[in-house]
Amino acid sequence: MEVRLMTETQMPIHVIGLGVNEHANLDASAQAALASLSEQDIVLGSPRQHDTIAAYFHKAQRCDLPKLKQLEGDFATWQTQGVTQVVVLASGDPLYYGIGAWLMRNFSPENLMFYPNVSSIQVACHRLGLSLQDVNVVSLHGRPLSSLRRHLQSNSTLVLLTDQYSQPKHIAQECVQAGLGQSEITVCEALGYEQEKVRSFVAQTLVKTEVECDPLNVIVVKTSPQTSLYPSSVGIPDASFITDKGDGKGMITKREVRLAILSYMNIEQGDTVWDIGAGCGGVSVEMAYWHPRSHIIAIEHHPERLACLAANQDRFGVIQNLSIVAGRAPDVLVDLLSQHNGQNTIPNKVFIGGSDGELNALMTQVWNRLPAGGSLMVSAVTEDTKFQVMQFAQQRDKVQDADEQSLQVSIAKGERLAGQRLFRPNLPVTLHHFKKHFEEHMTKTINKESAQ
Repeated sequence: MEVRLMTETQMPIHVIGLGVNEHANLDASAQAALASLSEQDIVLGSPRQHDTIAAYFHKAQRCDLPKLKQLEGDFATWQTQGVTQVVVLASGDPLYYGIGAWLMRNFSPENLMFYPNVSSIQVACHRLGLSLQDVNVVSLHGRPLSSLRRHLQSNSTLVLLTDQYSQPKHIAQECVQAGLGQSEITVCEALGYEQEKVRSFVAQTLVKTEVECDPLNVIVVKTSPQTSLYPSSVGIPDASFITDKGDGKGMITKREVRLAILSYMNIEQGDTVWDIGAGCGGVSVEMAYWHPRSHIIAIEHHPERLACLAANQDRFGVIQNLSIVAGRAPDVLVDLLSQHNGQNTIPNKVFIGGSDGELNALMTQVWNRLPAGGSLMVSAVTEDTKFQVMQFAQQRDKVQDADEQSLQVSIAKGERLAGQRLFRPNLPVTLHHFKKHFEEHMTKTINKESAQ
């Protein structure tokens, strides 16, 4: 994600966590921040949040918190109007799935002061006697409901921050769809308020029951020991993917080859990865599934495969960190080398699984744009593509700008024929992995050759 600091905004911004109470319990420093405000200053928050601080006097203007896109411009406007300080009201801990992260991305840290408080996550855990380190916190607030799916494995405890699209019945439906219908769903409603309730349901029962819950809630899910549709270890079965041929037999990198690719690619937190010729999405979906803090960009032009790719993106809940680009490489790569939806799209790792006859141009273009330490992995099945990759490898040897690893994966799967067991071989796949040298490595190599 691109980081921008709005250095033109110099006013102090106080971000105050309100805790989990009908009436906020603020410490002395937060109270002092409110008391220091003048009549032209601003207090931002929802109507409910403003009500929680009614007992704390301040002179500032009370404003409802707008959408973040609007808020960005509002700060600059306020500064020109003579506003000297802004208070942003936040629920609980502002830097834990709160507005604090957005503010840190957009403003200089020197202008930000944070006043944390007890969060609804902490309170829900204490109501149920759960240790926070033993649960997995997932925010669905402002996020697609399907993003829950990557977390729905057996025998896990999830604490969910919700919105109007992720209410208890929606969560129950996701559990049932995952094959975890016996999961326990506990709804912690209106925590800290007089009408607080904590109620537990079985997912498969809740789906069929009309239950009204306070929209202000935290949901705790204890998933059942049933077998989940969603994997908990790498190597998603081919048949789990939606493909253009059905039963995992379409344009998809097969499980055993995919495992080798995942291992050699070695995706790390913060990587931006291109999957060129993504087909139905076996590689890109699995990379995105296991690496939620990396940005995976899947590039495909075939309409039917694109439809399958989008369906698999939704099926496995990799909505937030998998971007689908419809187009033919290398032409479409030009646009990707700029910014796309606010995210950095310049890759440090690339996998080419399909080239549609453009492999030479693709490898050259990608290699020239990869940063030092970046890597390129290429899959080849036909003799023509193997030859082109070998030529590329020879070029890397000539200029000595890469470390290369290559392997050939030959898989034979057991089947039954006329009551007898046999192994039917798949076409062997050749994989080449190139890691780009750092400049100092290349300089040392050149100097060594010159000395000889």
